[in-house]
Amino acid sequence: MKKLFIYFILSVFSTAAIAQIDRSKMPEPGPAPEIRFGDAESFTLKNGLKVFVIENNKLPRVTYSLILDRDPILEGDKAGMLGFVGEMMTAGTKNRSKDKFNEEIDFLGAGISATATSLSASTLTKHQEKVLELMADVLYNPLFPEDELAKLKTQSKSALALAKNDPSTISSILSGKLIYGSDHPYGEVETEATIENITVEDIKQYYSTYFKPNIAYLAIVGDVSLAEAKKLVEKHFFTWKKGDVPSFTYALPTTPSENVVALVDRSSSQQSVINITYPIQNHLPSEDYLASRIVGQVLGGGGSGRLFMNLREDKGYTYGAYASVGSDRLIASFSAGASVRGSATDSAVYEIIYEIKNMRENGITQEELAAAKSNLSGSFGRSLENPGTVANFAINTERYGLPKDFYNTYLKRLNALTVEDVNAAAKKFLKPENMYITVVGNGAQVKESLLAFGEVKSFTNMGEPERLVAMDADVTPSVVLDKYISAIGGKDKLKAIKTATVESSAEIQGMKLGLDFYYDEGNQAFSNKVSMGGNVMSNTTLKDGKGLVQANGASMPLTDEQFEALKMTMFIFPEIHFESMGYTLEVDGIKDVDGEDAYKLIVSNPMGAATVNYYSVATGLKIKSESEGSGEVTYEDYKEIDGVLYPMKMITKSPMIPVPLEAIVNNIVFNSSIEETIFN
Repeated sequence: MKKLFIYFILSVFSTAAIAQIDRSKMPEPGPAPEIRFGDAESFTLKNGLKVFVIENNKLPRVTYSLILDRDPILEGDKAGMLGFVGEMMTAGTKNRSKDKFNEEIDFLGAGISATATSLSASTLTKHQEKVLELMADVLYNPLFPEDELAKLKTQSKSALALAKNDPSTISSILSGKLIYGSDHPYGEVETEATIENITVEDIKQYYSTYFKPNIAYLAIVGDVSLAEAKKLVEKHFFTWKKGDVPSFTYALPTTPSENVVALVDRSSSQQSVINITYPIQNHLPSEDYLASRIVGQVLGGGGSGRLFMNLREDKGYTYGAYASVGSDRLIASFSAGASVRGSATDSAVYEIIYEIKNMRENGITQEELAAAKSNLSGSFGRSLENPGTVANFAINTERYGLPKDFYNTYLKRLNALTVEDVNAAAKKFLKPENMYITVVGNGAQVKESLLAFGEVKSFTNMGEPERLVAMDADVTPSVVLDKYISAIGGKDKLKAIKTATVESSAEIQGMKLGLDFYYDEGNQAFSNKVSMGGNVMSNTTLKDGKGLVQANGASMPLTDEQFEALKMTMFIFPEIHFESMGYTLEVDGIKDVDGEDAYKLIVSNPMGAATVNYYSVATGLKIKSESEGSGEVTYEDYKEIDGVLYPMKMITKSPMIPVPLEAIVNNIVFNSSIEETIFN
């Protein structure tokens, strides 16, 4: 009976408490906690090395992070060299070959890595003595082997070949050139030529100049006491010799006086990569740094950002749209953009500018402020799980002259921001009238509509102003095609060729492919077989007005649109059939194609799909073609076959393949009989 009475009393109080809660309102957030991730204890060696120790005994691990505090370096005709320094330093020492070094690291379950401005190690506490020995060996005795540099240069050149065809990379290059200029460390671009210029002596010179203790910070985080850390550091880093390190200054980039529209024309692009950007001055010690983070978060920090909600959720132009307000000691940048379907390019640019203007003029809401604070607080908390983050906090505090409690009070200061604080930052950092509006996309589709935002200036895929070449007014599609047809042998010889078998080969990621093409113009038949190891992997055939793709035991008929787009490939020399196929032709000026002037000819089929061909002004030869379906194809190494010039090398760059596909023609036979079964 007594228990029943107690339960009754508790239920009464519980009901009363529930009744007093107003569920129509969100509960008020509690006060932001002060983060305690361990106070950094510090000491400085006689050689100038500043050391910070943050003891954390939760796990038997310790992380050593060494950072060099130097000015950014303009690499000039050796751009790309800094990216090799870390790999070269860990490619073996005077005491250990690369394989031996990696063996010892793997055996300990540890990790050591390096860059041009850092050297770090992570290990179990019980192995830290040995790992520090290895770390010091990298620091004092790097071997810089020639063969390693040769390998790195080859890898870098392959990556650059891909980057030239990657719209996002092109956009980044263009933005960097516009914001900072080519004579600024943040604006220069590495090329095959600058990579080739790099020598081992360059890397050695950089290492001997900048790896000095008097510009270095060492943060130690983990299961180690101050006394133990000091003993280990003095043992392994005391003999590191200090030296003079050069400093550099650069002109401060400024925003354009009015909006500038910059376009890189890629006829093969189905989408446009938009980036609206300009330089800003903003850094960790800045008074409104935290408010700038809120501005970026609300405008385009994720799925709840205004740009995302507008361009994706409302308009359906893109899979995602984002913005950021950067931070950098030298110079930072604002950026807002998205990858959108080509037909929506101008509309997307309009909406991005609208959101930038709207936030500057009307500010944010209390609800947006609360959501942004929550997101940034969570991100900050998760970052503390990484010992490297805590190490960077300690170094940043000293390096940038931050208050000692800068990171401890981060959440408190974030939580204290008001709508007025953020709106003031929005007015400072958002400059809707002084922006670079950059677009990488199909110029024929988007250029005219972009004129609504200002004069459209054209640039190359390396971010350089496109060279304008005057074209004679009497240059028509017929003139361009006649010159090409004459250059490769003449119309009579081309029309006399009715069948052709072209056998070629290629290699992709170590796999050897056979690429064979069969043409029978009399029967309007075509076949392209792709084989590997003697086995046919896929076969695309066009015959009797229909198309079929066979691969992996399955067959898929082509739609009318797909057939019409591929129809041009049925002909050995399609240029002599353009008129009979009812194609529309337009000469769109003279363009620079990898340093060679070429007529740009837009070829549109009756269904509206277009292919762009480029014909050399000097020789008349076709040197490149672009289309949304096939990507880019470059034609090289023309050789005479039965009195007709034919390209013996074709390099295809397409979003469908991970690397450029270089096909080499091994054999061509004209006017031989082709079995009908080839086209089945």
